[in-house]
Amino acid sequence: MKKKVILSVVSALLVLSVVLIQNETSNSQSTAKYVGVNTCVGACHKTEAQGKQLDIWKESKHSKAFEVLQTPEADKIATEKGFTTPAAETKECLKCHVLGKEMDESEFETSFDKTQGVQCETCHGAGSEYKKLSIMKDKDKAVASGLVIHTEKEAFCTHCHNSESPTFKEFKYDEMWEKIKHPIPAKE
Repeated sequence: MKKKVILSVVSALLVLSVVLIQNETSNSQSTAKYVGVNTCVGACHKTEAQGKQLDIWKESKHSKAFEVLQTPEADKIATEKGFTTPAAETKECLKCHVLGKEMDESEFETSFDKTQGVQCETCHGAGSEYKKLSIMKDKDKAVASGLVIHTEKEAFCTHCHNSESPTFKEFKYDEMWEKIKHPIPAKE
């Protein structure tokens, strides 16, 4: 019983922290629009000098997150959970597999493709105001223009990687971060 109470409190705190982070992000980006992975990394973050971030994302499960929902296995899970819609149409599934399914279309530029799953702006915020090279070259300018750089990465990640997921086993943050981290290499 104590364990369930503790888990409930921890879960509530995690949800509250994510809501606060999202509110903070959305308040600072009230006019920003989501532009999509092809605009973010397709144009700039694919070179060796930028750490080949596009390749890291393409090889990650994040890039395939929407595709996973289009499988018979995902539909079976959705049905077992009592949902009447396919997984790829179920908001409880989409909230972690796709950015923007519950958002107003006016928040997206035409370049944004929701079917590309969990992409740059899922974590870094809407990019229309910081996407320009002249802004991205200056980290402070980029942040002032809406780029989100998480200081509590693990807490942010566990917004989706948690026991609410029907396929959740265990989330080993350090191990998973090693697979998706995408720093810009230090200049010599």
